Amino acid sequence: MRKIVAGLFISLDGVVESPQKWHFPYFDGELAEVVGAQMAGSDTMLLGRHTYEEFAAYWPNPEARAQDMAPYMNDTPKHVVTTTLDTATWQNTTLVKGDVTAHLTELKRRPGTNISVTGSPTLVRCLLRDGLLDELHLTIHPVVVGGGKRLFDDGTGHLPLTLLASRTLTSGIVYLTYGRA
Repeated sequence: MRKIVAGLFISLDGVVESPQKWHFPYFDGELAEVVGAQMAGSDTMLLGRHTYEEFAAYWPNPEARAQDMAPYMNDTPKHVVTTTLDTATWQNTTLVKGDVTAHLTELKRRPGTNISVTGSPTLVRCLLRDGLLDELHLTIHPVVVGGGKRLFDDGTGHLPLTLLASRTLTSGIVYLTYGRA
């Protein structure tokens, strides 16, 4: 069975919002390898509505420095969990409405590699709460952002996890992989 794997850039103070504003000083060849391995290990994307809207506005015509990632982002099948969108304009997109658990369970049973969640912190929290997320990959940046949406808030509840792997990059980033406990 396929796994649902979430990967997030996160600051030391837990902020996941707008990483484009604070993570690029740390983006080097080593981090590119980490991101590339996550992309290579998946053939399907799972997104929340907010991340989908940001990606759909950017990836069809990205700036020059992101051109190498554009084929993956545009061509990979995308499933968007939403209660508000009625149509999807970005190619290869399926809207997931109604029984999300049933849809994702069926998606995990299909042949293929991992189902990758990029960004989408609200979706990640829901997947963790509902026992649907198999792995959580956190790329912890050595910076305190000071404000913004955090991955976990006071309403998250108790979520025991098990550390599966850890790696320290030369930039000071710590790359952690957690699974369900």
